[in-house]
Amino acid sequence: MNTLKKTLALVATLAMTATAFASCSKDEEKTDEPATTPTEAPADPTEAPEEGGEEATEAPVEGGAIDASVGVGGDTFSLAVWNADDVPALIAQWKGLDYETAADKLANGEVEGVNLTVFGCGGGDASEHIDQLFNDGGDLDVYFCEADWALKYINDDTKTLALDKLGLTDADFPNIHSYTDEIGKTTDGVRKGISWQAAAGGFGYNARLAEELLGVKTPDEMQAKVADWDKFVETAQEVNTASGGSVALADSLGGMWQAYACGRTTPWVVDNKLQIDDFCKDFADTAKALWDIGGVTKNAQWSPEWTAAGTTGNAMGYFASTWGFGGFFLDAAGGEGGPEYGNWNLVQGPTPFYWGGTWIVVNPATDNGEEARDFIISATSDEAAMSEFATKKPEYVNNTAVMDSLISADTVFNQKISGNFKDGQNYFEVLAENAKTIDFKGLITPYDAAVKTAFINNVKEEYLEAGASWDDTVNAFKDDVAEAVTNIEVE
Repeated sequence: MNTLKKTLALVATLAMTATAFASCSKDEEKTDEPATTPTEAPADPTEAPEEGGEEATEAPVEGGAIDASVGVGGDTFSLAVWNADDVPALIAQWKGLDYETAADKLANGEVEGVNLTVFGCGGGDASEHIDQLFNDGGDLDVYFCEADWALKYINDDTKTLALDKLGLTDADFPNIHSYTDEIGKTTDGVRKGISWQAAAGGFGYNARLAEELLGVKTPDEMQAKVADWDKFVETAQEVNTASGGSVALADSLGGMWQAYACGRTTPWVVDNKLQIDDFCKDFADTAKALWDIGGVTKNAQWSPEWTAAGTTGNAMGYFASTWGFGGFFLDAAGGEGGPEYGNWNLVQGPTPFYWGGTWIVVNPATDNGEEARDFIISATSDEAAMSEFATKKPEYVNNTAVMDSLISADTVFNQKISGNFKDGQNYFEVLAENAKTIDFKGLITPYDAAVKTAFINNVKEEYLEAGASWDDTVNAFKDDVAEAVTNIEVE
C-alpha cells in the first residue's frame, strides 16, 4: 500500500464535522457563514489494512534545512489575512485544535504563541492593509495573497521569502495543480507562494428548468449545449424563446467574465505594454449577444437580486467555483429545503476556469522560520493532513492525488452541499477535470487586478449599457488603465 493510500485509509475512518465551502479570495467581501453538518467519509474500498489489523502511517513531511539567513526562535508566530474563513481552520489543523472554536480562540489571543490579524475586508482590499503592516514595521511572519495581486509581493524580495530558504522544494509539492504553481512563482520562476486550495469552477444549472425548457435530461446532454461560447449563446437564445423571455441562461456578466477571462492566451501586459487583442473584442461581442437576448441577467453580482434569480427560476445557471457551492450557489437554491434545493447539476461549461484561491507567503524578516515551514507543510504538503482538512473543513485541497482518491471513494464532503445536486451527482469529479486542464503558464502579470477590473467595467458600462462603439470602449478602457497603472505603456 503506498503512502497516500495508507494515510487516506486512516483519515477515512474519522467522523467529520463539515462546513460549507468558503472563499478567501473574492474581490468582494464574503458574508455567508454556512451552518455545520456532520458527515462521514467512507473508507477506501480498494485497500485493506496492513497485516496485524492496523493501518500503517508515515511520519509527516518535515522539509529540508532552513537557511542560516532566516530568523528563528521568535516569541510569537504572527499571521495576517483579510477574513477568518480558512486560516483559523488551517491553524487548527496544524496545532491540533478544534476547527469550530479556533477562530474565536485566535481572536481572543487564546492560542499560545500564535497571533492572527484579520483585516475584516474583501480579498481585493487586502493589499492596502498588508502595505500598512509593512510600513508600520510590526511583527509579521506569514501573510496571504490573492491571485490578481500576488505578484506585487512575490516579485519583491523585500516582501516575500523564497520557499527554498525554508528547505521547501519541488519535491515537497509533487501533486499541486499547475495553475496554482504558476501564480506562486516570480516571473523568473522562483517559488515564493503556495496554495492549499484549488478553486476550479464549472457551470451549475437548474436541471428541472433544463429539462423543461431544453429537453435536457443529463449533465452530458447539458454540456453539449454549452461546450463553447457560440453554443452557450445559441442555448441562451433557446432558453429565452422557450421561457417567453423570463429565464436567463447565465446568472450575471460578472460570473461569465470569471470563466471567459481564463481563456485568455496573451498576458495583459507584455514588455511593459498593455495588450488589447482579439480576445477582448470576442468577449465584448459574446457578452453583448447574451445581454441583448436576455441570456445573462443584468443583476449585479453579490446583490440580493443575483441569488434570488436562482430561487425564482429566472436564472437557469451560475458560474461558480469550489468555495461557491456552499455559499452563493446554495443561496440561489433557497438554501436547504428551499424552492430549488436539490434541482441542480454541474458541467464543465464553455472553458476550464478557476475563480479565487489564496497563496501563503513568508515575510523575509520573519523570526519564526521553523513555524512558517511547519505551517506550510501542514497546509500544503503533508498529504495526511490535507486529506483530513479536505473532509473536515471541508475544502478542495491543492493536491491531485488526495482529491482523486477522495473523489473516487465517493466521499461526501458536506451533506447539505451535496444534497443540492440532483441524483447525487459527484460534482467534485467535474471540478477535478477542470482543475487539471487550467493552464496559466506565462499569463500572470502584477497588473492583472487593475487591468481586468477596468476592462469588465468598461465593457459593461460603455459597450453594453451605453451602446458605445468598440473603439470608444477601448479608449475608455485605456484611460482607466493609464490612471490606475502608471508604470506601463498604454498606447
